[in-house]
Amino acid sequence: MNEEKRDRRPSWDEYFMNISDQVATRSTCLRRQVGAVIVKEKRILATGYNGAPSGLEHCLTKGCLREQLGIPSGENQELCRGLHAEQNAIIQAALHGVRLNDAIIYSTHKPCVLCSKMIINAGLKEIRYVEGYPDKLADELLNEARINVSCQGR
Repeated sequence: MNEEKRDRRPSWDEYFMNISDQVATRSTCLRRQVGAVIVKEKRILATGYNGAPSGLEHCLTKGCLREQLGIPSGENQELCRGLHAEQNAIIQAALHGVRLNDAIIYSTHKPCVLCSKMIINAGLKEIRYVEGYPDKLADELLNEARINVSCQGR
């Protein structure tokens, strides 16, 4: 029986990706719920989800400027009240003095170019995600920085 139970346990990738799904449930974004978990040596260092900065009104109550202006996904990201999940996870680590070099980030979605630049400068070595995000410049920068990027399709 113990052997059967052990066989049903999720892999480490499945485990951390499932946690990123749970983190995403805290999102206050009207367009897309994204969660991120930063891990090193099978230990969670930080988590983040997309939403407005701390203490500010959430998009759930204030509305979405991007929706109101008809801005397509992946464009004019500066016209958004919210931070991305990857940004929030990196910021949380910084607030608590947690070093991220050589860590892995698990995210429900592939990072955009802004998050990719932060991931590179934070010293993360790998990105694992489930859903794609069309951002050619992000792909180019991550490739140039030699960040391992892999889709954990379900």
